[in-house]
Amino acid sequence: MMQTDRQVITLLLVDDHALFRESVARMLALDPQLRIEHCESIASALQILSQHPVDVVLLDHDLGGERASQFLPAARQSGFQGRVLVVTAWVSETEARRLLQQGVSGIFLKHGSLEELMSSIRTVAGGGSWVDPSLTALEGETPGQEAATPLFNDRQRKVLHFVLEGLSNKEIAWRLQISESYVKAILQSLFQKTGVRTRGQLVRVAFEQYEDQL
Repeated sequence: MMQTDRQVITLLLVDDHALFRESVARMLALDPQLRIEHCESIASALQILSQHPVDVVLLDHDLGGERASQFLPAARQSGFQGRVLVVTAWVSETEARRLLQQGVSGIFLKHGSLEELMSSIRTVAGGGSWVDPSLTALEGETPGQEAATPLFNDRQRKVLHFVLEGLSNKEIAWRLQISESYVKAILQSLFQKTGVRTRGQLVRVAFEQYEDQL
């Protein structure tokens, strides 16, 4: 059902940083038209959603060992019919596009003001979408829109295979007969394509989202 500014919007803030989570929840709760709960993990969020309806989930992109992309399938499977606004400090355009394709209603970056956050919440709760203006490459895209999965070239695929095997940059360079600096450059391109920042995240995302390309 569409929300309006006159209706109470029930929120669930999911963020593993306690100071941010508690501070934002306290500020949002000052608005009589917003009712908010908060928790630190996807498991806790799913438990709360099973107990009572929530209109909008405010979801951090990186929850330590969990990622935002893991939440929506589990939530939909449990019967959640509300909206999801990703509220995060950083997300690559590749991952932002993937989240929108998956069905999140918007992406808000934490450098924005509280007033902007409240505006994005009302927009999403009202059935609209919100994408942070800094994500210029996503302009005009809407939640659920098809997006091409980034493909790896042959060299990137080989390096990724060796990373999954646990080889070091030096070992990969020796296997492929290329320089170690070239291996590092290929790894950076893989980070950019998959929207991660560490080798550990790359391994996890490769198995979760790119298994068909391995």
